[in-house]
Amino acid sequence: MSDPHDELCPPSNPEDDELTLPRASINKIIKELVPSIRVANESRELILNCCTEFIHLISSEANEVCNLRNKKTINAEHVLEALDRLGFKDYKQEAEAVLNDCKQVAAKRRRQSTRLENLGIPEEELLRQQQELFAKAREEQAAAEQQQWYSLQQNAELYQKQMSQDDEDDSDDY
Repeated sequence: MSDPHDELCPPSNPEDDELTLPRASINKIIKELVPSIRVANESRELILNCCTEFIHLISSEANEVCNLRNKKTINAEHVLEALDRLGFKDYKQEAEAVLNDCKQVAAKRRRQSTRLENLGIPEEELLRQQQELFAKAREEQAAAEQQQWYSLQQNAELYQKQMSQDDEDDSDDY
């Protein structure tokens, strides 16, 4: 007779770990939903497997819907129809609400990411200013290199004078 635990929580296989949700994420969700209740590790594993299987089921059905529509990319409407086809009409309304929230957040991010456009400076002017800064930086670099070269040249001349003076001093000793 088989152990019912084996049916609910199949043995962990390293290859299967790639196809599951991160345990830390599941644990966080559980803790947020039921903070005052302890959840056994076996139950956490079962929840993890159920979530993974649910996602697999929905994505497979959404893929079917996508193929029926002769599309190559599964989009939100395909997922919503998959929920409907699988009998999860109650979840469909919640999923639509989450989708609308996600769209609003994405739109807000896009608005925030257009800070350059909000500066009121045309792109051509920004490019011109950038080119000026590059030219100024090149001039400063060239001036610094030239100054360094002059310093090296002066040091070399001083060294040569000192060497020739040392040679004269050495010749006076004889």
